[in-house]
Amino acid sequence: MKKPTTPNNEEKRLNALRSLNVLDTLPEERFDRLTRLAKRMFDVPMALVSLVDEDRQWFKSCVGIDISEASRDMSFCGHAILGDEIFIITDTLQDERFSDNPFVLNSPYCRFYAGCPLRYADGTMLGTLCIMDTKPRTFNTDDLAVLKDLAELTEHELMAVQLATQDELTKLSNRRGFIKLAQNSLDICVRHDISSALVFLDLNKFKAINDIFGHAEGDKALNAFSKILQENVRKSDVVGRLGGDEFAMFLTDTSQETAEQTISRLRNSLQTHNQNSHSEYEISFSEGIVAIDYEKDLNLEKLLNQADSLMYDKKLT
Repeated sequence: MKKPTTPNNEEKRLNALRSLNVLDTLPEERFDRLTRLAKRMFDVPMALVSLVDEDRQWFKSCVGIDISEASRDMSFCGHAILGDEIFIITDTLQDERFSDNPFVLNSPYCRFYAGCPLRYADGTMLGTLCIMDTKPRTFNTDDLAVLKDLAELTEHELMAVQLATQDELTKLSNRRGFIKLAQNSLDICVRHDISSALVFLDLNKFKAINDIFGHAEGDKALNAFSKILQENVRKSDVVGRLGGDEFAMFLTDTSQETAEQTISRLRNSLQTHNQNSHSEYEISFSEGIVAIDYEKDLNLEKLLNQADSLMYDKKLT
């Protein structure tokens, strides 16, 4: 069995995949509809929407197979994402790369595979829409066109997932995406008794930047702040733009004191940016920090309101 190699842009590809916030989510009818359609149109027993992360292929949707993920080393899709075109194996037993693959010799006894790469907006490969059969078969020009069309529909649905949870300007999570990710992180922290803190951030005098210098300059300021914000948190933390000039951070393994240290680093980074940007305005912010008490309410919306109130009180003083 030949293991798939790693794409040259693997880090970029994985970042794109993670940005969708779709891995390990529940089944959705819009994806299940596409795999059912592929199964019916090609008269095959199996069809999958397969996303390939570091060490596995995870199925956002699957029909005809009763597992939700598999090792990347054994995957056909790991090979398919290495190229731009549909990856076809007409008979796995006649292909030395796959003839001894466990998925060929054992259930689901795959003899035919066709996978169309699913692309992110920048062209990086996320996974495949693929079909499989238990007997060898050929694939003609019309088949190629149909599978490409279905894959394009799948790509649109994946992008729709991201647009629903990502802020278009800064590419941070939007309010919906932030609450979803932060709630998941909070649940994990509670389960393992790991301290955490929620920080609400509001840019100072942002309306004046828009009014005096124009909205394009306001967008520039928001992007600059977003970039600096991300540079001052860990990968395990969750950052989002809630709307307008409001941002939030969910900090894991963090006490009130360490959250304040994070804020101090952020202010120092902003000060450096302001000195180097030579702009006619400065970017600054006010914050409210809630060190989360696991004995009390753990609803993210309520915790955000608490942090917002603390921020507002500080802004008035």
